Amino acid sequence: MKTLNCLIVDDEPLALDLLETYVARTPFLRLAGRAGSALEAFECLRQAAEAPQGAVDLLFLDIQMPQLSGMEFTRLLAERREEFGQPRVVFTTAFEQYALEGFRADALDYLLKPISYPEFLRAAMKAEEWFRTRREPLSSSGALPTEEAGKSVTAPKRDSIWVRADYRQVCIPVADILYVEGVKDYVRICRADGSSVMTQMSLKAMEEQLPSDEFVRVHRSYIVHLAQVKTIERGRILFGKVRIPISDSYREAFMERLSQRAFITPKGYPTTSE
Repeated sequence: MKTLNCLIVDDEPLALDLLETYVARTPFLRLAGRAGSALEAFECLRQAAEAPQGAVDLLFLDIQMPQLSGMEFTRLLAERREEFGQPRVVFTTAFEQYALEGFRADALDYLLKPISYPEFLRAAMKAEEWFRTRREPLSSSGALPTEEAGKSVTAPKRDSIWVRADYRQVCIPVADILYVEGVKDYVRICRADGSSVMTQMSLKAMEEQLPSDEFVRVHRSYIVHLAQVKTIERGRILFGKVRIPISDSYREAFMERLSQRAFITPKGYPTTSE
């Protein structure tokens, strides 16, 4: 396992002490610092970037803090990527309603207080796996390797996703999803039971939330669940009466992914362009 430099940020001293204890118990984590506010965290990140062990890889970040919230902090951090690298974030909070907002902020995980060590360890192992599956070593600056064109980012493994729909938070089991359609500034998540959920999110953001070993982009407007693909006809994936086009730009990657799950005849099938 790679050793990950981590920073814990919380305005509650007891929470900081607890997380510091958890970090010390976890062999593949190294404590790069602790901060009592988001503003103090920026200074810790700067010091870590100049330290011999390198920049921070992982943040355990409280959401509700005075002056600057954890959400606001992550937005500012994204704007200063060249200075601090691009650490991944695990949000910590005492309020369950922030879970969806945390995932929309591209958080790696979300821990609800009071946090037990098994829960902490699960999130830490998810982070270690995420860095390891990048298949490149962590850079000395802490920045993540640039995504290769045409290849999807390895998303964290999740059994379900949370989305906001009509002022409600809806939990959707990943296994129930047939496909996802991008509709302007929204996505429509279509389920095996024939129902669908609309939520305001880009298709790219949704793609990053879904397990990349189970879902694949087949068109600029569509992502499909590979396990649910049963019929392909004339370059289109059939889900009942719905026909999903397979565009030329995504055909090769889709064929490769599909061939890993099933036998495909040499003739293959025709495709359509976008």
